[in-house]
This record gives sequence, structure tokens and C-alpha cells, in this order.
Amino acid sequence: MNLKNLSAQSKKHKKILSHLNQKKIFKIYNKFSSSLKTKEDLAVAVSGGPDSLALAYLTKCYSLENKIKVKYYLVNHKLRKESSLESEVVKKILKKIDIQCKILNWNGKKPSKNIQATARNKRYSLLANECKKNNIKYLLLGHHLNDLYENFLIRIVRGSGLNGLISFSKNTKYRYQNLKIIRPLLNLEKKDLLFISKEVFSFFVKDPSNINEDYKRTRIRKLIYSLEKEGLDIKKLKLTINNLKDSDKSIKFYVDRNLEKNLVFLKKKNIYILNNNFFDQSHEIIFRSLTKIIQRLGKKYYPVRGKSVNELIKGISANSFSKVTLGGCFVERANETIIISKEN
Repeated sequence: MNLKNLSAQSKKHKKILSHLNQKKIFKIYNKFSSSLKTKEDLAVAVSGGPDSLALAYLTKCYSLENKIKVKYYLVNHKLRKESSLESEVVKKILKKIDIQCKILNWNGKKPSKNIQATARNKRYSLLANECKKNNIKYLLLGHHLNDLYENFLIRIVRGSGLNGLISFSKNTKYRYQNLKIIRPLLNLEKKDLLFISKEVFSFFVKDPSNINEDYKRTRIRKLIYSLEKEGLDIKKLKLTINNLKDSDKSIKFYVDRNLEKNLVFLKKKNIYILNNNFFDQSHEIIFRSLTKIIQRLGKKYYPVRGKSVNELIKGISANSFSKVTLGGCFVERANETIIISKEN
């Protein structure tokens, strides 16, 4: 690159970073930066909504300050006739801050049921494959504090246990590849991200699904708004979630201790032998311990259904229990012990 081009690029980068001179944006960026804390190359999922555009801008500033490479990907689901045009508009908008965004198209037949869940799985698959091609280990998503609350209430409606209620975390691992998903905006409110999008881009895409009450998340979002008008304290809700996370850590400690002291793993035979003390614990400890063993031995990403594990625990406590198949494993009684082996 010649000196003239270097000078032009330097001016462009200064212009991008100049938004940080605003006190509010600088404060938001500091929260984002302290939450990220990585110097490796990254990928960013962009949708065109205010959350992802704010994420794109904050990550661009972070990459300039830390001299790292970042790839930006936009998944075009093609579920709406205008989505392809919107994708191109977003790509053009991002060029204003020197971002080259690649559009990943979801081609083929589209679902008529479970549309959001299927689209989400396809989106992650397309993003993960692109990250793998470019040897990128970290993918940033634009989920924020309001999403955390929505997810919490959705899990309550579904009757999730403690582990499910606090499962929406800053760092997770994608199930099919060695890809770590990071949500660096989880401590930021949506209104802050809207502010950045308006100040930096004067633009964002309004997704019609966000107001479509056929979707549970939209209905939950309206419920939160109604509860806020009735006096729901969002800060207290966050405190509740954090307290539940602390309780979850305590339970995990006792689960790990149960797994360490009250079972034997025979590596050559690939079986677990559980002694009587394994079941001399609280129900939650037994439940999580069994779930972990079956998931590990059965080599499943998702754990077996809680209802099935509860039925197994109930069965083991009965004298009539002999053998069941669950999660790709055999669970059987042998004298005073329980043996868990992989189903062939």
C-alpha cells in the first residue's frame, strides 16, 4: 500500500473512532471492550438491526485499537421477499465505516413450521462453517440485556429448572465445531445500542417479526413492557438472575463432588459404576449427575429430557428396577450398584 493510500486509510479510521469522543458512546465502548478482552481474530454476525449494527461499530473500533482482523457476516434467510435488497443495503451502510460484509444466503426450501427455530439453527450453521473456513475461533453475537430478560421469562413459561433459567450466558460453545460464541453486549441495554446505530449510521432495519405476535418472544417482549409500566424493576430482575447463577455454581460444586467420589469409570469397558452414596444426595444433585453421565457417555450435545431423567431416578429407587435405555445408554442394576454403559 502506498503512502497516499495509507494516509487516506488513517483519516478514515480517525473518523470512525471520532464517535468515541461522545461521552455516552465512549462509556458504552468501555463496557464492551472490558467484556470482550481477546486479541484473537473475530467474526461478527450482522443482521441490520440496531443491536448488530452497534456491535459492528464497537467491534470495528476494538479491531482498530487492538490491531486484530475481524470478519463480518450477514445471513440472508430469504424468508421475506425484501430480505435480499435489505442485505445489500446493510452491506453498503457498513462500508461507511470501512467494513466489508459478506452475505451468506440460505438457499433451498423454507420451513412452514417452527420457522424461527429452524432459521436460527441454519443461521448458526452458515456462520460456523464460514468461521471454520477462515480459521476463526470466536463469533460475536449482538444479544443484549433485554434479550437476557426475555430469555429468562420464556424459560419460566416453559417450566425450566434452575440450569435452564440461567443458560443464556456471555460465553458458549457451538455444538458442532470448535467455535466459541461471545455475547459482549449482555451488560448493555437496547436503548444504548439504538443510540449508537442512530449516531453512527442514521439507519437500521426494522424486522417485522419483532411485532408479530405469532411468535412467543414478541409476546414476552410486550409482557415485559407491560410489567415495566406496573413497576417491574429491571435492575432487580438482573439481581435475581445473578443470585440464581450463584446458586447454580453451588449446585455444580456438589454435582462435581458426587461424580468424583461416588462412581467409578472403567475406561476399557467404557462403563460407569455408581455406588449407593451416589443416590444419597438431594434430588437436584442426583438429577444433574445422571444427566451429565448419560450426556457424556451417549455423546449427545443436548441433554436427555428432564422428565425422562426424573422417571429414571424414580425407577432406580424402586426395587423392581432392572434395566432401561436412555440417551444412547443402558442403565441397569447389578446387585447394590447401578451400571451405565453405551448403547451399541
